[in-house]
Amino acid sequence: MSEPHGFHPHMPGFRHKFLATTLGATMWFFIFYRARKDGAKLLGRHPWEGHGDAHGHEAEHGQHH
Repeated sequence: MSEPHGFHPHMPGFRHKFLATTLGATMWFFIFYRARKDGAKLLGRHPWEGHGDAHGHEAEHGQHH
């Protein structure tokens, strides 16, 4: 019997595997770095909302009125 016809890709060389691994790792490091810096904004929390502490402004506002 003859060999089956079809697509027979070559295996990638060392240089291509190394480059793909390096670029993939760089991409994930960048994604995690940006998530660390801007993750709260990405998840819907805005910097101007603060950390939930009103610093006593409501108490002062209530006494004046």
